[in-house]
Amino acid sequence: MAYRDLDELLDGGLELPIGGKVYAVPPVDAETGLRLQRLHDWMFGVAAAVKAHEDDPDAGDLSVPEPGGELLSDAQEIDMYRKSLGTAYDEMVADGVAWPRFKVAGMTAFLHHTQSPEAAEAYWNAGGRPEASAGNRASRRAAARSTPQRASGSGTTRTRKAAPATARAGRTSSRAGRSSS
Repeated sequence: MAYRDLDELLDGGLELPIGGKVYAVPPVDAETGLRLQRLHDWMFGVAAAVKAHEDDPDAGDLSVPEPGGELLSDAQEIDMYRKSLGTAYDEMVADGVAWPRFKVAGMTAFLHHTQSPEAAEAYWNAGGRPEASAGNRASRRAAARSTPQRASGSGTTRTRKAAPATARAGRTSSRAGRSSS
């Protein structure tokens, strides 16, 4: 078996449509990818620590920003977007892309490079609001639970019959209930 060229197997590019124009975000180089991955791991580690602290405030001192606090400085955030968007960064700035769209594009590219194309697409399609997609999922689950089952096409109803009583009293059907003697 021969190894195929990775360029045939991996598609690292990303295309983001904004205001009728498609911005091409190139794949990042190895060094940038490692830096973004380290930032990603740190950010999600901080988020997990904040969540744990919210669940148990008495667990000790929190050595990360408080919930709702600033995780990255403005300069660090812009640097993350610049690295994530590559050449599309300057193109978006030159085109005057509005900040909310620019921010969603930057974070989408960041997620594409550090998590997966699917995670980036879900973030993009939720308009940069992860809670929107979570809410939709919760709504679908609630609707699925409240949707009545379709009736039988034959007009009959199905009733379950009780299982035949074949076990003897005092016996169990699994090893878990047996006592060792």
